[in-house]
Amino acid sequence: MGSTVEIANVLTASRRIDPVFLDTPTTTDTALDAALGCHVLAKVEIANPIGSFKGRGTELFAAKALKRGEAVVCASAGNFGQGLARAASMRGHACTVFVAETANPVKVDAMRRLGAEVRFAGVDFDAAKEAARRHASECGMRFVEDGAEPAIAEGAGTVGLELAAAATFDVIVVQLGNGALLAGVGTALRHAAPNAEIIAVVAENAPAMKRSLEAGRVIETDCANTIADGIAVRVPIPATLALLRDCCDAVVAVSEDRIFEAMKLIHRSIGLVVEPAGAAGLAAVVAEPHRFAGRRVATILCGGNISIELRDRLLQP
Repeated sequence: MGSTVEIANVLTASRRIDPVFLDTPTTTDTALDAALGCHVLAKVEIANPIGSFKGRGTELFAAKALKRGEAVVCASAGNFGQGLARAASMRGHACTVFVAETANPVKVDAMRRLGAEVRFAGVDFDAAKEAARRHASECGMRFVEDGAEPAIAEGAGTVGLELAAAATFDVIVVQLGNGALLAGVGTALRHAAPNAEIIAVVAENAPAMKRSLEAGRVIETDCANTIADGIAVRVPIPATLALLRDCCDAVVAVSEDRIFEAMKLIHRSIGLVVEPAGAAGLAAVVAEPHRFAGRRVATILCGGNISIELRDRLLQP
């Protein structure tokens, strides 16, 4: 992806994205504000056919980049695979998704329902990605890497444009996995809300992206064992680092306990069940309330595809 995410493409992206993914609500709650000591603006991206924001980017990518009849291969923790499967199959493209052997069964079942052939490979997402890359090369299929395709980030950028149009805010906390969401939203907000501070958030147990951005070079980690599978990155994409540094003012890391605490807070206050990565932005506020005190804080509830086990734990009285 490098520096190729263009604001002009973000501004026109909504014309080629299925409207079912667009114009999502921005929710506020006085009890949530009181609990955190700031005013929270939560962009809700879970009430669509794939339960996450990923449909924005996969729709734009499929519309712009795929040739007639071209088969695609990707790796996914689940949400990107759902988005690509839906966008591809609706346009007549075969889609194969490689997932880790530990992948969330809820997400695996959803990818299959949306038309994907799902293959298990490796102990984590990055191992599955290597298997997907090899398969695409061996079979002459198009390998689609989430975080590396400009159109995917440009589609995700529509989240930022909608937020900026809906409300003013002082700071936004954006989840950082492979980088498409941060690249898109960061590019959009540098244009539409240039005074807003942009903070990227990773899981403490998956710190590769934070370490890499701070060092200015790729730093891989041995593992990425976090409940937030959507941001469980162990091997950053080298070409994205410069752009991602420009798209945020700081990167923070949140613990597993803070992520789950944020999930509970979201459920208690606004009645939504979000997956761990979807709550990671709010977890950063929970972890450092002094940093956000009295400010208008935007965050993105970017996914709701939670495992059955974790859902049961979340809903325990």
